[in-house]
Amino acid sequence: MNATDLLANTLSADSNTRQDATQQLENASRENYPQYMLMLSAVLLEDSTPLHVRNAAGLALKNALTARETSRQTEYSNRWLSLDPDTKAKIKQDALMTLASPNLKAGQFASQVVAAIAAVELPQDQWKDLIEILLGFVNNQPNTNLKIATLQTIGYICETIKPEILSLRANEILTAVIHGARKEEPSSDVQLAAIHALYNSLEFVRDNFERDGERNYIMQVVCEATQSSSVSVQVGAFECLVRIMSLYYEKMGFYMEQALFGLTVVGMKHSDERVALQAVEFWSTVCEEEVELALEAQEAIDYGEQPERESRHFAKIALPEIVPVLLMLLTKQEEDADEDEWNVSMAAGTCMSLLAGAVQDAIVPAVLPFIEGNITSEDWHRREAAVMAFGSVLEGPDPSVLTPLAEQALPTLISMMADANTHVKDTTAWTLGRICDLLIVVIKPDMQLHPLISALVSGLQDSPRIVTNCAWALMNLADQLAVYYEDDAEPAQSGPLSPYYEGVVQALLRVTESASNEANYRTAAYEAMTSYLTHATPDAITVVQNTVVTILQRMEHLLSLHNQIVGVDDSNNWNELQSNLCSVAICVIRKLNNGIQPLADRIMTLVLQLIQAAGKTSTVLEDAFLVVGALASALETAFAPYIGAFLPYLYPALKAHEDTQLCTVAVGIIGDISRALGDQSAQYANPFMTVLLENLQSDVLNRNVKITILSCFGDIALAVGAGFEPYLDTTMNVLKQAGAVEINPLDYDLLDYVGQLREGILEAYTGIVTGLKNTPKVPILLPHAPSILELIYRCLSDEERTEPVVKLSYGLLGDLADSFPAGQLKPLLLQPWVASELRTRQRMSPETKKTMRWAREMVKIATQ
Repeated sequence: MNATDLLANTLSADSNTRQDATQQLENASRENYPQYMLMLSAVLLEDSTPLHVRNAAGLALKNALTARETSRQTEYSNRWLSLDPDTKAKIKQDALMTLASPNLKAGQFASQVVAAIAAVELPQDQWKDLIEILLGFVNNQPNTNLKIATLQTIGYICETIKPEILSLRANEILTAVIHGARKEEPSSDVQLAAIHALYNSLEFVRDNFERDGERNYIMQVVCEATQSSSVSVQVGAFECLVRIMSLYYEKMGFYMEQALFGLTVVGMKHSDERVALQAVEFWSTVCEEEVELALEAQEAIDYGEQPERESRHFAKIALPEIVPVLLMLLTKQEEDADEDEWNVSMAAGTCMSLLAGAVQDAIVPAVLPFIEGNITSEDWHRREAAVMAFGSVLEGPDPSVLTPLAEQALPTLISMMADANTHVKDTTAWTLGRICDLLIVVIKPDMQLHPLISALVSGLQDSPRIVTNCAWALMNLADQLAVYYEDDAEPAQSGPLSPYYEGVVQALLRVTESASNEANYRTAAYEAMTSYLTHATPDAITVVQNTVVTILQRMEHLLSLHNQIVGVDDSNNWNELQSNLCSVAICVIRKLNNGIQPLADRIMTLVLQLIQAAGKTSTVLEDAFLVVGALASALETAFAPYIGAFLPYLYPALKAHEDTQLCTVAVGIIGDISRALGDQSAQYANPFMTVLLENLQSDVLNRNVKITILSCFGDIALAVGAGFEPYLDTTMNVLKQAGAVEINPLDYDLLDYVGQLREGILEAYTGIVTGLKNTPKVPILLPHAPSILELIYRCLSDEERTEPVVKLSYGLLGDLADSFPAGQLKPLLLQPWVASELRTRQRMSPETKKTMRWAREMVKIATQ
């Protein structure tokens, strides 16, 4: 069978034909990779081949070069780079020639292939003439299709390759792209491709944006493109403006004044929704930037510093212009709109929320007349828009400004839960949920609580979207009332929700009996139930106890149905239900603590059956393991009888190196068991340490799981105390090596990783030091004290240090000083940096300062 037929068969309607062809291609890729790639490129190039087959060839080529997983991408890159030069040259030449195909779509397929090869070769300083070739295609060719495909190629390359790799050619690339994006370009398709390429290149033309003349020209071209006769070009131009605002906010003052205010306000009124959506998104982006700048400014004030960037308050200046348009757009709801379909009404509501965050109190007088004038309108569009406007501005303004308005509106909103229109009820339930979350003070237990709960519980019998929002509102009510009325000194025996507990939980249980989960309403009900059980006061504890029995019965029933599962939908439904039930079980276990003991046998039996039934479904396994962890923490030493039956399921999860989340949870369970059993966990320390140390050697295991493992060493050491001696030297060597990883301030991913890594190491050291402290074995720590102190010094002297790292460093320093007789660590603790780092710093939380003062006292005693 030739390549064309084989590729055609991968698209066959017959599953057997499709699978057979796919398998043959995979075999060809493994057995003769060079020939496989040449075969695909030949099919892609051939104009007489059917378009869908050429598409399949292009897709197969791209998929042979790119992968989402880092390890697989490295494998694919190395495989390509190891090809002989002639083979690579032929494939690249075929792809470049296909860009000029008379069929535009074929050229578009080729653009992805060229970009995929570029993503592999350009970082290796190979294919040095590629950009020059592409620029030649754009600048010197009359072939419109070639221009379009080439501009798309440039866009893909700019999207996938780090800016610094292309920085030397940035000017040339920008010149070619801007040339195609000008209003003088006769082909709107070329202009659109150029606009999209510009969008992808915006991040690496930062130097050009620093120069006034070049920035002015870029902005002129983009602004003119918003007025194109082609709606697609207009949409692309507004997309560029959104990204420019996000990247270059501080440079936008002049352009906002000269053009952008007017262009975007007119754009929001555009008859084509695609343009209006992007114009609204522009103002959402402005608001997001200004909210972030306000947070940065407040942080700078808190630390007595000047903010690095200042807000230009574009949103506040434009408020009189954009609020009326947003309010008008809120009334553009569609009766039968799909909740997953983004439309201008939804976008306007989101923008209004962001605007409230950006301008704060100023939003209230701007929207209040609209709310008051429309909340009782006969037109449901206006009623719903008024409620949406009110709900959208509840976060941002000072609560003291909103409280009297919310108190006045609450009775009306509660009554609107009986509105004849589903959309109005849905938005009303959402708004009530926002009030419960953000302004709980307005809900007076002796006045509004009863009608509010009655309305929300009634809403649990309505349509799925309304049920979801009612459940969310009930959850917020429980969470926020618990915070508002809690008294740490004397826990209350009763609370405002006590009279409603049984009724609300029973209503939520009825919702969760549903066989479907449309609009996520069943999951929302389970989440609300979890909040009520978590915050139950002692007088409602019987509700908690009765609920867990019901939950366990449901788990048993679901397990009995496992063999009847047919198809993916049934399987997904079963998995989701088990996860929800596990979440409730975890919550109840934590609530009842050791009071769960009478049900422990039943819970563990169910969990072990669930683990067996789940097979390789990692999300269900994770949830089941989390139940075990919660039970271990609640029962402590009483958990010991269950460990033998559980460990055979734990070890395979620990060795599932490719499943990052499951492996992380499994490592956490070791910590839970160790903490629960204390010194009784010594009998498990050896197998635990063995598997954890093996995991650290894995090339496949995600590096973040390894951080969790380091922290787990501390849990084991703290539990077994002196029994940790056999593992001390190995563990300390591992921690010393991990602590030697350097920070690169220019690599933000590595910066974040090293911060987390140091947290894990410090937690491990803290567990080891604390576990050995006050035991006869503490002297074995002495040889390792210099390397511990060295890490503490590096953590505290690092300019990029984080608050958790600083606090852990001080705590570990104090623990180390407190572990040895006075004078034994004196030479190490008298190093000048120790005293210097233990002086008060301004940028520090009260908890960290407290830890620092304690560490200073411990060091003072140890150096006497």
